[in-house]
Amino acid sequence: MTASEIRALFAVASRPEVVSLAGGMPFVQALNLDIMAELVQRLIASRGAQALQYGSGQGDVVLREQILDVMAPVGVTAHPDDIVVTTGSQMALDLVTRVFCDPGDVVLVEAPSYVGALGVFRAYQCDIEHVAMDEQGLVPEALSEAIARSRRSGRTVKMIYTIPSFHNPAGVTQGHERRQQILAIAQSAGILVLEDDPYGLLSFDGHIPRAIRADDPDGVIYLGSFSKTIASGLRVGWAVAPHGVREKLVLAAESAVLCPSNYSQLTVSAYLETQPWLEQIKVFRELYRERRDALLESLGSMMPAGTSWTVPTGGFYSWVTLPDGLDATAMLPRAIAALVAYVPGTGFYVDGQGRQNLRLSYCYPEPDRIREGVRRLAGVVEGELVLTNTFGTGTGLHEAPGSSFPAPHLK
Repeated sequence: MTASEIRALFAVASRPEVVSLAGGMPFVQALNLDIMAELVQRLIASRGAQALQYGSGQGDVVLREQILDVMAPVGVTAHPDDIVVTTGSQMALDLVTRVFCDPGDVVLVEAPSYVGALGVFRAYQCDIEHVAMDEQGLVPEALSEAIARSRRSGRTVKMIYTIPSFHNPAGVTQGHERRQQILAIAQSAGILVLEDDPYGLLSFDGHIPRAIRADDPDGVIYLGSFSKTIASGLRVGWAVAPHGVREKLVLAAESAVLCPSNYSQLTVSAYLETQPWLEQIKVFRELYRERRDALLESLGSMMPAGTSWTVPTGGFYSWVTLPDGLDATAMLPRAIAALVAYVPGTGFYVDGQGRQNLRLSYCYPEPDRIREGVRRLAGVVEGELVLTNTFGTGTGLHEAPGSSFPAPHLK
């Protein structure tokens, strides 16, 4: 197990003078905290003995029924018994990997991929293989080639891990046709798809993408979370899995935590029962869209020529490619000195890629702070370019291949 580059940044990025475009913290202040306080007070007054007691290893049955309604917009249908409630979807990632993967098994992931998933796969000694992405997400031809290459080498491919909607960190979304192509490849090869969908409801244009699992309930395990649509501090997520897999996930969950927090589950359940949660998600969408716009406008007006970035239609992130010759990892100390933080692209790969890339998060800072952060970042990038052009050896020389992932916006 190794330390996350994002976690290592939190101590610095949390300083008030630093504009953090690094961590993807939801803006929970958009919730009505007075209503949340009243909700919790009523919960403890009426069901305190249950909320503060042990519960089921699979999760509260009422909450599992409510999760069916939460998944309806992405097209996922199931029975409450198909759902396992977890301590955030991160725990669900861990459980699925523990159940399916032996040391040396291959897990195919996007290039780049979610750093938390990479940490889980590493911890279980999986052989992680990156598969190329483009502006439509995972490339089907590259996926087929990766499967064939792994099998020719005698290795077992256990699953394909994908974040199809508003990808972390790339900020792109797979279209329906692309999802169908990926699913067909997985079905033909007999490989499990692990679909991670924490951002699916946070679409800025009102179009909520249909989940891959909606078209294959037997070959896809679907992971969801309330961290982005209610509050991350509650730590409530879930997995939807076929019956036989569900039973194994429950056993794994019981061995890890005995049971998920009854208090957190009943808080989420009471919120879903009594509050207009779809309207609150709309509030989050509009807030994040405004901040996305502030980021994109600032990048367009301030970043030097040769910089490119993705244009997300939902979620929290944009993926930036620096001008040739610059190294986002080596540049980070200069950025911190300029009081702006980002996540270097290398954290989202296991093979040294991503040095020319960085992830910018727009979900937490106010729009004016985002603009100021981009102004500071642009100054750092311009300084790096001067060093490189003057001496031919800026701090940003490549030490490993950068991402070939093309950004749809190039300045």
